[in-house]
Amino acid sequence: METTFELGYALDTFYFLICGALVMWMAAGFAMLEAGLVRAKNTTEILTKNIALFAIACTMYMICGYGIMYGGGDWVPFLGGIVADGATGVADEPATYAPSADFFFQVVFVATAMSIVSGAVAERMKLWAFLAFTVVMTGFIYPMEGAWTWGGASVFGMYTLGDLGFSDFAGSGIVHMAGAAAALAGVLVLGARKGKYTADGKVNAIPGANLPLATLGTFILWMGWFGFNGGSVLATATVESANAVAVVFMNTNAAAAGGCIAALIVARIMFGKADLTMALNGALAGLVAITAEPSTPTPLTATLFGALGGILVVFSIVTLDKLKIDDPVGAISVHGVVGLLGLLLVPVTGGATFSGQIIGALTIFVWVFVTSLVVWLIIKAVIGVRVSEEEEFEGVDISECGLEAYPDFTGGRS
Repeated sequence: METTFELGYALDTFYFLICGALVMWMAAGFAMLEAGLVRAKNTTEILTKNIALFAIACTMYMICGYGIMYGGGDWVPFLGGIVADGATGVADEPATYAPSADFFFQVVFVATAMSIVSGAVAERMKLWAFLAFTVVMTGFIYPMEGAWTWGGASVFGMYTLGDLGFSDFAGSGIVHMAGAAAALAGVLVLGARKGKYTADGKVNAIPGANLPLATLGTFILWMGWFGFNGGSVLATATVESANAVAVVFMNTNAAAAGGCIAALIVARIMFGKADLTMALNGALAGLVAITAEPSTPTPLTATLFGALGGILVVFSIVTLDKLKIDDPVGAISVHGVVGLLGLLLVPVTGGATFSGQIIGALTIFVWVFVTSLVVWLIIKAVIGVRVSEEEEFEGVDISECGLEAYPDFTGGRS
């Protein structure tokens, strides 16, 4: 007869794996969202980036990322740390799930952070420059800041974020703001798309090719977020943990709804129209805002937190455009600006301190931005980061991939 421990272990492991699969499905959401918000002539390349970055993230995190983040500096975990810790076997009590399930759940988070970068640098970056950065981001930059936060390690031996009162339940800062920081560094090195800004400061809108696809991507991300936040409870085999999971699911959904509604209303007031792209980004902003702490707010509070994210993201997108920071999908605003908001909202209902959240946010941003900037500049010096003007005009699908996503509409390139 199976023991209570064995039944709980099996259930928690199964739950962890299902949530990890949901987060993996977010990769499809990012791919569809980005493919819908770029021009037709750049669609194949954006899809190639999304599937390639996921594969690279999984491989680099296996080779060294997981060991850096959780192994106390073990650089080659599958030759030491993970195997020694039983990732290919069964953990002993009081562990409640298989170590390999933990690895799988963590690795899809890494891919999520890198997906954020993909959209921000779309339509003018060289494919292989992006993939080179992916290797460093997923194998080293992200795991280092993950070690200081979820891994519990000290920051350069100076302080421990957890001891300062820092808390980030599922990654508003650790995943989303980190991805946005890397994206911002890349965009600053890369520059804006041709024709996006005029010499007199005017902003020219460059519409995406497929808004139905972008909307589908948003719904996929919304669904995957239940695994992102819900899985971060780390258990579901007890009454207490099952209740916590239900609350997290409920609040995650509420925040997304609040963000969508608020962004739609603000867009209507500012632009006189119901802007679909702002509504989509509003929903995602609501999800990012609640990710730092979805377990303690009431449903109404979660809705209000999401609404704050939805409002903020509209103003952020407009402001970045005025600063000539060209982000085709609004990723820096959604994941970076609202990721910071999410961290600062935790003390309102959770146990974190404002000082701890600010120090944690600065630690994450400065580390990721500075190291990413250095890596982008090295890549620029070695192989270049930007395609030629002719390639950008023709579309990077042909120059980078040799294929067009919509060959029947070649004559309608914009």
